[in-house]
Amino acid sequence: MLGLRNPIRLIPALFLCAIAIGTALLSLPIATTNGVAAPILTALFTSTSAVAVTGLIVVDTPVYWSAFGQITILVLFQIGGFGIMTAATLFGLMAGRGFGLRARMATQVERSRLESGDAASVLKLVLTITLMVEGLVAVALAARMVLAYDMTLGEAAWHGLFHSVSAFNNAGFSTHSDSVMGYQNDALILGPIMFAVILTALGFPVMQDVRANGLRWRKWSLHTKVTIAGTAALLVFGFISILVAEWNNPATLAPMGVGSKILNAAFHSVMPRTAGFNSLDVGSFHDETLMANYLLMFVGGGSAGTAGGIKVTTFFVIFAIILSEVRGRRDAGVFNRRFGPAVERQALSVAVMAAALILASTTYIASVSELALEDILFETISAFATVGLSTGITADLPPSGQLVIIVLMFVGRVGTITVATALALEARDRTYRYAEENLIVG
Repeated sequence: MLGLRNPIRLIPALFLCAIAIGTALLSLPIATTNGVAAPILTALFTSTSAVAVTGLIVVDTPVYWSAFGQITILVLFQIGGFGIMTAATLFGLMAGRGFGLRARMATQVERSRLESGDAASVLKLVLTITLMVEGLVAVALAARMVLAYDMTLGEAAWHGLFHSVSAFNNAGFSTHSDSVMGYQNDALILGPIMFAVILTALGFPVMQDVRANGLRWRKWSLHTKVTIAGTAALLVFGFISILVAEWNNPATLAPMGVGSKILNAAFHSVMPRTAGFNSLDVGSFHDETLMANYLLMFVGGGSAGTAGGIKVTTFFVIFAIILSEVRGRRDAGVFNRRFGPAVERQALSVAVMAAALILASTTYIASVSELALEDILFETISAFATVGLSTGITADLPPSGQLVIIVLMFVGRVGTITVATALALEARDRTYRYAEENLIVG
């Protein structure tokens, strides 16, 4: 029987370890502003949300958590975004250890689609991009906060750093009680946050491909093409949907000028891609806007990045399969390339497992609470896709409901494929196949 030495089981184990350490630290009296130890469920929920880079909260982050607590949260979502296995691999390389094929593959599981190659070069790219983008965005945010919001340099530096790291890791945590609603008319605050979210949601394989081949479309891999084209399509869809649906909503876009309406619609087309910040009151969105957000959150961002969801590539593989069936074509594919059967099965498995988990969780929470079904569904999708947006019901969930959200955040971060593989480690390939017989479908 395989133990934790197997990378498929080691990854969730390390995530659980990080969550446990975070829970212990956030349970200390020094972690709260009033000096009273946080309830274990509150600490566990916050730690899981941070490590899973989700951003859902049951207490007001800047009000409830002390400087120590907030720093702990920042470190946790930095670790979660960077990847426990990525960090473990980096430490192993620093220690001068060699890696066999299985160990090298372990660094790729959490990031799903990293190309095979030298682990050191991949880690160097991840670390370089992380430090560079987080640093640049932090400086940009801090400078704007000093110049336009009358903050001291120390205050601006802290808020800028926290929001920069949170944005880059798609965590959605904020040092402001209203997230970034106080900056809803400021493109110089929302713009850098959007940039960090979009970049890291593309995934590191895409960054590596673009770095190697520039903007030469024909040289990009199919993965890069699908991720970038799919991301652009979803951003446009989200922008138009939110702008049209909320244009005359007095609780969101209606009081704003045209420029601010466009800015905030663009911002909220990016945030459901698993970032979790909000410049508008999500609880005041119209039903059609919530529906658009369901889709955007469920799909999420690109593979091998800090985004959650079923991933852009998964969604478009399924879309291509459906399109090929409608057209009566034997093979499914895009950009003059076809997908292999294994990729198609993986995409369908991920989507079905995700939908099943969300449905089961929504049903259970609805049975133990009096909350509106659309709000519960929004919450469960947000948790599984590690988004962090909420209509405001998180703190109102019963304890068992919060535990369900915790499980969803964990599974959403570790990945349905990783979990399924971990459960099936003892499976063996069959040396025979049964006779084929078809069913009547539809």
